Amino acid sequence: MVAKIVQGRGFKGAISYVIDKNKAELLAADGLRLSTKDSIIKSFITQSSLNPISKPVAHISLDFSVQDKEKLTNSKMVEIARGYMEKMGYGNTQYLIARHNDTDHPHLHLILNRIDSEGKRISDKNERLRSTQACKELTNKHGLYFAKGKENVKRHRLREPDKSKYEIYDALKSAVPRANSWQELTLQLFW
Repeated sequence: MVAKIVQGRGFKGAISYVIDKNKAELLAADGLRLSTKDSIIKSFITQSSLNPISKPVAHISLDFSVQDKEKLTNSKMVEIARGYMEKMGYGNTQYLIARHNDTDHPHLHLILNRIDSEGKRISDKNERLRSTQACKELTNKHGLYFAKGKENVKRHRLREPDKSKYEIYDALKSAVPRANSWQELTLQLFW
């Protein structure tokens, strides 16, 4: 399981993407009026106005391995998503969880309010590091598939900074076996 975190300024675009997507299923929500898309958006906006910040939207996708497809019922995905939210400090805020069925691999989207139900800002300090740790813990806890190495990564879909990191990884993977010293490695990489 991996998470992709995006912070945003407005709830309308994130909500529209998550619930209007073809083959989207709304799995769970809390603290929201669910009668219409506009009522969902207004619910988020109302709570975020308790403590205005520039980016009150947390849009997080949780992506699972295709090998786990049979294990991941909707209720199991909600359980994992709630565990992730708790580990990330989103236990006391509005959320919406939707599953998208438009790819081979199972995945879901979380829309969270970065202002909690008491009007306090939810910290994003070390968010990526904490997210990586939470994903590893939940993958272990639920017996999900751990990918071996970086070979299965869809490099054509990467964006910065991950794109550059994989380019560096690929260059080193190619050059290290041919080098017997730091000087030779430098020559391999730069010539």
